[in-house]
Amino acid sequence: MVSIEDQVIAQIKNNEEGTIFLTEDFAHIANANALRVALYRLVKRGVLYRLASGIYVKPKISQLLNQMVLPSLNEIAQAIAKRDKARIIPTGSFAMHALGLSEQIPLNVVYYTDGKARKIKIDNRSITFKKVSPKKLALKGKISKLVVLALTEIGKDNLTKNEEAKVVKLLKDEKLEDLRHDLQLAPQWIAEIMAKAL
Repeated sequence: MVSIEDQVIAQIKNNEEGTIFLTEDFAHIANANALRVALYRLVKRGVLYRLASGIYVKPKISQLLNQMVLPSLNEIAQAIAKRDKARIIPTGSFAMHALGLSEQIPLNVVYYTDGKARKIKIDNRSITFKKVSPKKLALKGKISKLVVLALTEIGKDNLTKNEEAKVVKLLKDEKLEDLRHDLQLAPQWIAEIMAKAL
């Protein structure tokens, strides 16, 4: 009979290094307790790396640095959201960094969600999910969504002309229908800036 560990290995074998797995991905193999033991053993053997409770990654080693490369907090957050069938959007500081308006990489990332509110610690970093109204999650555009969140964080009085110009330039790459959709949901002063990209 094939052991639980071997069944888990067979499932992760076909995935690339750096792929994130959640305990639920293996739920069809065994019950929760037996699975917990098997995953614990696979972490000990180095087959998987435990990021947080119930969250694992297939180790990816950087040849250059000769050390493990962990997935980004955003990749981990997206995997959790997919599992929970929840919508998430990053809050201001992450949005600012993603748009190139801030050099600072946030160590602790906060997402708005319509799923469960919680905080997950990953080494010295953390992901926080904050429950919000569906309206805040209704933003659609990949770029325009980040713009609304980043500008809200910066604030009307602190936005420089340079930052505004950068945002308008980025928005020109947004899908027109998404830009028009998000423009309707943005605060008035942000909507006026976004309209310059139309």
